[in-house]
Amino acid sequence: MKIIAFGASYSSTSINKIFAEYATGFFPATEIEVLDLKSFPLPLYTTDLEKEIGKPQEAIDFVEKLATADLLIVSVAEHNGSYTTAFKNLFDWASRFKVKMFEDKKMLLLSTAPGPRGGLSALQAAVVRFPVHGAEVLGNFSLPKFGDNFKVGEGITDETLKAEFLQVIESAKQLLA
Repeated sequence: MKIIAFGASYSSTSINKIFAEYATGFFPATEIEVLDLKSFPLPLYTTDLEKEIGKPQEAIDFVEKLATADLLIVSVAEHNGSYTTAFKNLFDWASRFKVKMFEDKKMLLLSTAPGPRGGLSALQAAVVRFPVHGAEVLGNFSLPKFGDNFKVGEGITDETLKAEFLQVIESAKQLLA
């Protein structure tokens, strides 16, 4: 099984990328690839620009990369209650290339943030929106207060949150079988 994971952020210090990569360790895989979205730089999407330049190769490459996965693990970052602008831009370009950009892929959706809601608004938006674009969401989990509840090398440190996370992971594994 090939897993592709990414944090839906272009930040070089993305806690969502860290969280997505952490989640890959709970699934049996023959190959794991953690994407850095900075590898997909794009101009700001507008219909005028699309008419002028067509579909950028970076958006096509992103969709084609997702197509190689058996499982997608995506941790959405949140800015002001929604996806980050950079990820939304990638999402817009990719969906213009292929509306069902997730191609019926199985997906685990996550989010985390420094605050007490853990990026919950962006996660809830993704849970609703991503299936429209072909994702089969197997489960979702939001980790609040990343700095207090997660340690690199150790993982989720709060026992209650860790138990909830593991329950989501086990449910997703059953749906993969």
